[in-house]
Amino acid sequence: MDVGVVIVLVLLLAFFVLGGIATVRTVRAVKRGVERTGAQVRRTVEETTLKARSAQPGPVGEAARIRLELRSSIDSTRAALEAGASADPGLSEAVSLLDQLHEHARRLDGELRLLMEREPDRARLAARLPEARERMRHIKESADALRFAAQDRARQFDDEELAELRGRIDIETGALRHWVSEPAPGAGTSGDGATGRSSTSSPSSSSSSASSSRQRSAQPELGPSGQQLDPSLTDPTADRRRSAQPFGKRPPRSAS
Repeated sequence: MDVGVVIVLVLLLAFFVLGGIATVRTVRAVKRGVERTGAQVRRTVEETTLKARSAQPGPVGEAARIRLELRSSIDSTRAALEAGASADPGLSEAVSLLDQLHEHARRLDGELRLLMEREPDRARLAARLPEARERMRHIKESADALRFAAQDRARQFDDEELAELRGRIDIETGALRHWVSEPAPGAGTSGDGATGRSSTSSPSSSSSSASSSRQRSAQPELGPSGQQLDPSLTDPTADRRRSAQPFGKRPPRSAS
């Protein structure tokens, strides 16, 4: 009985421990999802506000345009690198470099945001814009270089794979058409081939006709004019000429 109670208690304790671990993990996952969703919502609202302010003239509109251009370059480069890193491990180093570049972009974006929201002196904001634009240009050029290199790398690999695939397909199609023999050198079209066959067959036919004519000339002709037949078979008066011999003297009879 005591052993059974201990087993039940152990099972209950394990159940509560596993349930607590699962609950903590679920809460953390929900919290991360809420934070991620909140960050996306805040980013969407902020970008919408920046787009509205970028249409304004003056230093505020200029600062908004700088921030939008910076965010667009970083986001497009990250999307290109992360999409290619799943199939190409060589882009992992580029992703880590982009993360470091993103930190500089965040600092510049934060400085411009504070100047737009907290700085009442528009002249000071206008004085800071040239330096901010120069930093943005450097960051944007670096991000664009990473994105362009990733695009060129993907295109080069795709071209090489396509060329290799075409070569394999050519080999396979040749193997599937194994019954097709290559034409002999100097062979013409079908019409020429027919002419060639007729021309090649002419000597043999002429030779065969010549041999047959020689055989016919060697053999006696079958007919009344050529064959040595009995004249009686061809001339009805031959019997009468043979029977009507001229009268002459009969030979004398022997005494015996």
